[in-house]
Amino acid sequence: MMARRSRGEPDLAAGRPDGPGDGAARLAASGVAVGYGGRTVIDGLDVRIPSGVITTIIGPNGCGKSTLLRTLARLLRPARGTVVLDGADIAGLRTRDVARRLGLLPQAPVAPEGLTVADLVARGRHPHQSWLRQWSSDDAGIVERALAMTGVSDLADRPVDTLSGGQRQRVWISMILAQGTDLLLLDEPTTYLDLAYAIDVLDLVDDLHEAGRTVVMVLHDLNLAARYSDNLIVMRAGSILAQGHPRDVITAGLLDEAFGLRAEVIDDPVGDRPLIVPIGRAHARPGPGGPPARTVS
Repeated sequence: MMARRSRGEPDLAAGRPDGPGDGAARLAASGVAVGYGGRTVIDGLDVRIPSGVITTIIGPNGCGKSTLLRTLARLLRPARGTVVLDGADIAGLRTRDVARRLGLLPQAPVAPEGLTVADLVARGRHPHQSWLRQWSSDDAGIVERALAMTGVSDLADRPVDTLSGGQRQRVWISMILAQGTDLLLLDEPTTYLDLAYAIDVLDLVDDLHEAGRTVVMVLHDLNLAARYSDNLIVMRAGSILAQGHPRDVITAGLLDEAFGLRAEVIDDPVGDRPLIVPIGRAHARPGPGGPPARTVS
């Protein structure tokens, strides 16, 4: 059984860096400008994705989180600037070569009707197929291991469209694992999931990280982002407002600046991360942190 290490502790055997600022980045962007239909969403952005940790991109709706992730995955081509993967401009790499190095789970992926779990996961091996290299027993073994790692082996013969939301997310992650990459990009992997399913999926992501994978994901839930991340990228209006470990990044001032959110930041009672307690009007105690007491005329 693999011994779990605390976050930020170096895994020298795997060559992981000590923290978000150390070590060589496999994925980075420099001076990137990206937009849609003549509207610029990101302009002149620089970012470095640290290797061997979980990086989560957070920010208000429309700030460019998914745009950044899609640009890093080469789904969007920047008007200016470059994205570098393993030291090479990603724009110059063949699609097959990118897919062998980087796995992407987009928002709300949809499988063809009636496609079974095993067939979907097997599609993760497509980047490794060619006229000279057809499907082999090695591919079948990789698919079986990917199903086992995500705990969905017993669902192999089920149609994907009959599964629950949490099961489907596990299956899609299994397909990415079948690609054989150790760099995973996940765009809102917990969207539309109940909290219990969301925790289940993020625990799986954490297990994959512990097994040696670099993960970049977009999340909306700020407390889950803080709990499951080693490195946070906080965006606002297409720019990076802050980046670093959740303990260093999450403050009441930053939450107000990035989200317009009044909140208290306290120690998580069950973890080693900050916990965000939003302040609204309802059922909040009057005092320094809460709203003024209501008066009834």
